[in-house]
This record gives sequence, structure tokens and C-alpha cells, in this order.
Amino acid sequence: MILIMLGNSGCQAQTKDKMKNSNPLLCNPESGICEIPADNTNTADSSLIKSDKKPVKIIYYTDPICSSCWGIEPQLRKLKLEYGNSIDIEYRMGGLLPDWNYNSGGISKPSDVAHHWDEVSIYYDMPIDGSVWLEDPLSSSYPPSIAFKAAQIQDIEKAVLFLREIREMVFLEKKNITKWEHLELAAKNAGLDIAKFKTDYEGKAKELFEEDLKLGKELGVRGFPTMIFTNTAVNKELVYGSKPYSTFENALLKVFPSASKTSYNKTWTSIFTKYNSLTAKEFSELTNTDRNESEKHLDELVLDRKLEKFTTKNGAIWRLKNTSR
Repeated sequence: MILIMLGNSGCQAQTKDKMKNSNPLLCNPESGICEIPADNTNTADSSLIKSDKKPVKIIYYTDPICSSCWGIEPQLRKLKLEYGNSIDIEYRMGGLLPDWNYNSGGISKPSDVAHHWDEVSIYYDMPIDGSVWLEDPLSSSYPPSIAFKAAQIQDIEKAVLFLREIREMVFLEKKNITKWEHLELAAKNAGLDIAKFKTDYEGKAKELFEEDLKLGKELGVRGFPTMIFTNTAVNKELVYGSKPYSTFENALLKVFPSASKTSYNKTWTSIFTKYNSLTAKEFSELTNTDRNESEKHLDELVLDRKLEKFTTKNGAIWRLKNTSR
């Protein structure tokens, strides 16, 4: 059973012909995808995607600089809270930007990305400051992807925290996350052992990243975000691009109809205990409150000195005070 869900919002992968007219960093807000060159064949060994820990495995193909992946953080965080007992999310890196040795889709240099990021920030209602491409542009998304694999070797949960750290750095703080100084700080903030992290970053992590790229080709992954929901019988549902929360929930229920939704505490203290940084869109999604009311509430918590607010030209993020960052 395979269902491909395409919709209205991403960083997507394309066929080689389409790549003549498009660029991987021009994530299409309407399709929700950032595209890369990819084969459309699926030759992956079923044992690699079969769920073996929880009823459902979600293979999540992403990239640290995929703006559409940043755009689905609210939905993904909610899915973890409501169905965490049923799902195991396996993060895989897809390699969105190998280098700048191409000229396509109206983008031939890093500065061309700046305006695009500012536009998708508004579309997804998630803060993204495209000025990083003007001030300290990235040469590739491979170094931060390899760094994520290094974090993953050490601790799977801390690796997810690390990924969040480097995304906040690049999307909000305009930091070039190919640089070791930023990767090291993110690893420290995520609670990783820095010495081991560096050793793995310079060694085993590169091999694991190549394995992710290989599996992605075998699975026919053609863009980000791509989520493959699979159960113990290897029945699959594929959600491709940035979609509403209901799309991800429906995909889960297709492969595991008996999944039980967990009721969680929606107070701000509980939410920030689980996630110590949130955008207004995320807080609204997780607490089921109006978007404008959510921002007002968060600002009141700043005045009460409960939270800290980091503001960009395209939105803000609120962080629990007295955290590592």
C-alpha cells in the first residue's frame, strides 16, 4: 500500500530534466518542497525501512538548510507530542546543496537565495532571515549534514536537539553553519561530548552521510521534506513537502489505524519544558490557540521575565530563560 501525498507547501528533489529550470535552494512554497536531482526508482531493501521498535517508523529525509523543513517544525513537534508512543522518527540527511558548481533556476550565486528565504519566511510564518546569504554565505549543506550524523552516532535524541540548534543559527542568527565554531557551539548546547563529536565528524560521520545519500536514491527521494511512514508489514505512506498537520496524522493512521492520540499538557510551562525554544507559529500549533493570541501571550511572558525573545527582520523566537543558549 503506497500513497503519495502532494500538496500546497517545500525543498524538493527533481528529475534531471527539471533541474535545468530549477535550483534546489528555490524551495517551492506552494508544493512545500526543495528539490534535488534524483532517480525515481525504488530499489531499497525493505528491511532498511521496516518498523522494528515501535508500530510505525518514519524515515524523515531532510537537510539543515531546507527552508521547507524548517516550515514543518510546528507539525512535526505536534506529531511527536500526540503520537510519540507509536512512532519512531529516523532522521536522514539528503544533501540539498553539494556546492555552487551550477547555474540554474535563476540562482547562480549565494546572494540570489537571500530574497527567496525572506519570501518563504512569510509564507510558512516561520522566522527566516535570508541575509546570511549576503553576509556570510554557505558553500554547501554537506558539512552541517555530516555534523548531524556525528551527533547521531553519539546520541539520537541529542542529535535532534543539535539539528534544531544549527537551524536556529542559520535561519535566525545568520550564522554560517559550515564553520566549525558554530557546529561546536551547537554540539555543546545540545549536551554532546565535543571531543567525540569532532572525532566522529572527521571520520565515521562522513561514511554515514554517504549511506544516507545512497538510501535516499534507492527510495526515490526527490526532495525535502520527505517522510516515509512504514509499519511492521512494510506498508508505506509518503508525505512529500510541507503540509498541514492533518496530512501527517492521516498518513500515520493509514499504516497504523489503531494509533492512540495522547492528550498532553498545553500550558506554556509544560510546552517549554518539552521544547525550550518556540516560534509563535509553533506555540499556536502546540497549544491550539489563535496565532495572534499566542504571540501576545509569549510577549507577556517576556515582560514577566519567564522567556527571552530573539527578534529577526522576519519574525521572532521565544526561549526559556536560563537555558544553555
